[in-house]
Amino acid sequence: MVIKKVIRLSAGLAGGTVTAFGESQLKGIQTQIYSRQGFFLTVDGDARVCGVESHSDSTIFNLIPVGLRIVCMQHKDTQLYVAMNSAGHIYATDNFTSECKFKESVYENYYVVYTSTLYKQLESGRAWNLGVSKEGTTVKGSKAKKHKPCSHFIPKPIKVHMFKEPTLCDLIVPSRSSSSGVAKNSINAA
Repeated sequence: MVIKKVIRLSAGLAGGTVTAFGESQLKGIQTQIYSRQGFFLTVDGDARVCGVESHSDSTIFNLIPVGLRIVCMQHKDTQLYVAMNSAGHIYATDNFTSECKFKESVYENYYVVYTSTLYKQLESGRAWNLGVSKEGTTVKGSKAKKHKPCSHFIPKPIKVHMFKEPTLCDLIVPSRSSSSGVAKNSINAA
């Protein structure tokens, strides 16, 4: 719900009204996410997350902070969010869910690793990371370890931008023993 406030200026000033919206704003950045493998992260025409060698307007993402060192990545052109499902596959979705949240960690080599806040190895507890292979395809989260080049990225900031805080959609997360192994959004399940 948006609350609209109207403030009257005193007669000594310009005179008139100023409208302010009570909508929460987040300061994020528009950036290109460059992989150590030599690819820029993008969302292609089939709504798949992948890497491309040349940078263009189609490789720009909105990096939106949603918590302390927690970000979501929204493709600028398609408005799709990058997410990781319970099987560790990287995909693009139009609904912001818990699967879209990634912990942003900067390592000694100045590369950034994006770690799923929701999924990790069952036995060891090792976190699953976003990764791009040498061919430009995404790597399964369980295979992208933090010390491997496939999971190292450099965000190349373009400009600071104010974003509307994404609203979290309900998410039904099945157990990993389910037959499909893919998390479904409750909106699409109906």
